[in-house]
Amino acid sequence: MAQFDFGGVMEEVVTEDEFPLQKARAVLANEVVAVVGYGVQGPGQALNMRDNGLRVIIGQRQGGKSWDRALADGFVPGETLFSPEEAAERATVIQYLLSDAGQVAMWPKIKACLKPGNTLYFSHGFAIVYKDQTGIIPPPNVDVVLVAPKGSGRTVRTNFLDGSGINASFAVFQDFTGKAREKALALGIGIGSGYLFPTTFEREVVSDLTGERGILMGALAGVMEAQYNLLRRHGHSPSEAFNETVEELTQSLIGLVGEKGMDWMFANCSTTAQRGALDWAPRFRDAVTPLFEQLYERVKTGEETRRVLQANSTADYRQKLDKELAAMHDSEMWRAGTAVRSLRPENRK
Repeated sequence: MAQFDFGGVMEEVVTEDEFPLQKARAVLANEVVAVVGYGVQGPGQALNMRDNGLRVIIGQRQGGKSWDRALADGFVPGETLFSPEEAAERATVIQYLLSDAGQVAMWPKIKACLKPGNTLYFSHGFAIVYKDQTGIIPPPNVDVVLVAPKGSGRTVRTNFLDGSGINASFAVFQDFTGKAREKALALGIGIGSGYLFPTTFEREVVSDLTGERGILMGALAGVMEAQYNLLRRHGHSPSEAFNETVEELTQSLIGLVGEKGMDWMFANCSTTAQRGALDWAPRFRDAVTPLFEQLYERVKTGEETRRVLQANSTADYRQKLDKELAAMHDSEMWRAGTAVRSLRPENRK
């Protein structure tokens, strides 16, 4: 592991310099990796591993969109594409990448397929940390590891294809063979991680659930809507409100923040924007801190996971979800977004 200075705090990280792809291939030379679930994370991780020379098979129910996607991606029924149970039986490493609710439903069948010395792999700590809710308790004679990419499944793939990779955390929950950590790192390199940093299953799930409900998705959507609606109430056009709320952020500023950092952004904007941002950032921070505290506590105590499992287990979950997503899609703000995106030069060619 290499030591890096993160703002005065030293952390250990693993890159391909410390753990090259050739080493990952050697560690996994005798392994068959079954990706069980081909929905969100499955395609990116499976295709990256396949491209990196690892033996990969897919476990997915036949007849749905995910099965068809696996077919389109070149996996062959009876050779590299099977039911979840058959893939798990054939594998030595089971990447359990179903949805959290799907993992709960499938667990008895997957557990029955585990053999001594197998590796059970997660990309989220949900199932293990909240075992009282999920009922997922691995047998003691298998390795249990985690590699959690810090991005969407689509980004796992696109970053791999452009050569940048995506950062990921890794953890070992159970080390039966004495080789769990090495296998976790090999799998992390295999799925195309830019660098890997150590965590625990609990820290991963708490930070992940907080992040996606907070700044990554929930808070971002909420503050965008608040500013857009404010501008519209004061007579600004949909185009103006959307451009000042979303378009400038996504098409200009956020890329520079990702490349150079927010400190660089503040130092390189107009003096008017600079002064306003410096004055208002602490006010927004202080205003939302109590809400983040409440969110973090609900994640830690399992209230958020309980909400997820209850909602996802109802017979009409998909219909309710589609209705909620349709309400967002049909809102004026995101209809304005569709119009604004259509006017980008690359979309008018």
